[in-house]
Amino acid sequence: MPASENLSGVNWDILVIGGGNAALCAAITAAEAGARVAVLEGAPKAYRGGNSRHTRNFRCMHRGPLSVLTGSYEEEEYFDDLIRVTKGETDENLARMTIRGSEECLPWMEKHGVRFQPSLSGTLSLSRTNAFFLGGGKALVNAYYRTAEALGIHVAYETKVTHVAIQDEHFTGLDAETPTGPVTIEAKACIIASGGFQSDVEWLARAWGPAARNFLIRGTPYNMGVVLKDMLDQGAQSVGDPTQCHAVAIDGRAPKFDGGIVTRLDCVPFSIVVNRNAQRFYDEGEDVWPKRYAIWGRLVAAQPGQIAYSIIDADSIPLFMPSVFPPEKADTIAGLGEKLGISGSKLEATVAAFNAACGNGDFHPTELDGLRTRGVEPAKTNWARPIVKPPFYGYTLRPGVTFTYLGLKVDETARAFGPAGPYRNIWAAGETMAGSILGQGYLAGFGMTIGTVFGRIAGQEAANYVA
Repeated sequence: MPASENLSGVNWDILVIGGGNAALCAAITAAEAGARVAVLEGAPKAYRGGNSRHTRNFRCMHRGPLSVLTGSYEEEEYFDDLIRVTKGETDENLARMTIRGSEECLPWMEKHGVRFQPSLSGTLSLSRTNAFFLGGGKALVNAYYRTAEALGIHVAYETKVTHVAIQDEHFTGLDAETPTGPVTIEAKACIIASGGFQSDVEWLARAWGPAARNFLIRGTPYNMGVVLKDMLDQGAQSVGDPTQCHAVAIDGRAPKFDGGIVTRLDCVPFSIVVNRNAQRFYDEGEDVWPKRYAIWGRLVAAQPGQIAYSIIDADSIPLFMPSVFPPEKADTIAGLGEKLGISGSKLEATVAAFNAACGNGDFHPTELDGLRTRGVEPAKTNWARPIVKPPFYGYTLRPGVTFTYLGLKVDETARAFGPAGPYRNIWAAGETMAGSILGQGYLAGFGMTIGTVFGRIAGQEAANYVA
C-alpha cells in the first residue's frame, strides 16, 4: 500500500521509527503483546532494513552448546572481551544486562523465522561466540518483515520522520515526509530505532574535521541522523562521543555508500600495513581479528590522506576470507608498491626491515601464537612471518564507517531521557542508543546483540505503557 495510506487519522498505539533489526524486534514484541503498531521506514522497500541487511552474525552468551554455537561463552568472558575493546568506556550495568539478555534472544530469533548456520571457513574462531545468519542479514530482515506482516503490523516505506512532537516530556505525535506528501501521525507511544548519523558526511566532517569527507560509509545511505538531531535539539540527553564510531578498514575501491560487509578485508593479521609513505604505523598482530578488526578504521583515518595498504605474500593469501575485488599482484615488492601508487623502493626497505625482525616459532593462524618481531617499531606481536614468497599481493585500505556512537541516553527499560529525566512514552533501541554501551571500539556481532536485546525491551515496555 502507499506509504502514507492509513497513517494519519488512525488510533495507533505505537509508532516505531526505523526499519532495521532493533525496530523490527520492538515492533514484533509490541504487536505480540496486543499493541497496534506502525513501522516507519525511511528507505524504499528494496533497501529496507538499515544496516541490519549487511550484517552476518549475532554475539551470544550461552552456558553450553546452543543452536549452532559450540562450547560455552559466559557472562564474565563476554564482558571481559567488551571491556578490552572499549577500554572500559561502557555502562557496566547496561552492558551486563545486554550480555545476559542475549542468551534468550537466540531462541526467540529462531522462533521468529531467523535461521542460523555453523561458522564458515575463515570465521571458525567465532564458532563459540557468534551465531551466523543463514543467508546473511538480509535473510534476517526478510524473516522479521514476514513475521510483522503476519502480526498485522503496518509498514510504511519511504516515510522519513522529520520531527518528533514532545510536550511536557510526553510524546504526542510526529511529522513525516512520504511519497504522497507530508503527514502528521499521532500515537500513544514512540520507539526510536532510526540509527546514527554516519550518512550525513557533513555532520561527520563537523565532528572529525575535513578528513571525514574521505571516509566511506559501508552501511545504508538513509541513516542521516534526522530524528537524532531533532531529539537533541529538543533537549534529549545524549551519550557517546560524536567522533567515536564502528569504523573498520575496508577495500579502498568500495563505493561511497552501502558497500556492506563484503567490502571488509580480513587480511590485516597476516600482513604488514603501511601508509602512503610506505611506513608501518601499528601492530598488525595485536589480537585475533574479531576482537581487533574495528580499530583499523580509526587507525587508517589518522594516516595521511586517510589511506593505507596491506601487504602479504603467497603463503598468506589462503588464510582469510576471499575479497570481492582481487588484490593487486606483482612478482616483486617494489613492483607491488608501484602498482599500489606508493614508492616501490621505500616499500622494499620497509618489508626488508620487517623480515629481518621476524623470529622463529610456530605459526597458528586461528589463535594468538606469540610469533613476534624483535628490534622493529612498531612490533608485530603475533603471526609475524617474513613476507618472502612471490607473488606478492596488496590491498588499498580506507576507513569504512558502519555507525556512529553519539546517541540517546536510555535506562534499563530502554526509556529515553529528556532534559528533566526519562520521557513518559519514548523508548530507543539499536544504533541510536548503542553509545550507552559502546563508548569506543567494537566487538564482532555486538551491534546486533544491542539491537535485539533493547528492541525487545522497548517493544515490551511500550506495549505495557499503552495497555
